[in-house]
Amino acid sequence: MPFTSLGLSPDLLRAVSAKAYLTPTAIQAAVIPAVLQGRDVLASAQTGSGKTAAFALPLLQLQQQTAGEKPRRVHVLILVPTRELAAQVADTLKGFAQALPQAVKVVSLFGGVSVNPQMMKLRGGADIVVATPGRLLDLVSSNA
Repeated sequence: MPFTSLGLSPDLLRAVSAKAYLTPTAIQAAVIPAVLQGRDVLASAQTGSGKTAAFALPLLQLQQQTAGEKPRRVHVLILVPTRELAAQVADTLKGFAQALPQAVKVVSLFGGVSVNPQMMKLRGGADIVVATPGRLLDLVSSNA
């Protein structure tokens, strides 16, 4: 099954092709169409199976479809357990988002670093936030 059969936009298909993804993995083939249909998904797969792209691609597409609505308000919140994973997921989202016609602001929030720069990025608005639970709770508690 090619990526073209999953319902992704031409812009995202170009981004996938630029990353040399040839065919979707099993997790991508199962998750991408489901997310695009607005369904909730609970899935697991091994490391390196393409899980991040499986949720990132359809979320970016859905975000583009609502880009004119309430600009720079958080439309997507992705919770991850570690700061390393937060940075990795945010980088993946930013990489795919570069191919989109409308800018997507992705902000990552995690502990172990100064909170002030993260607060400033968040105050500037964001479309997608990738956060660890601890830092997210810190920011909510401080009304950031």
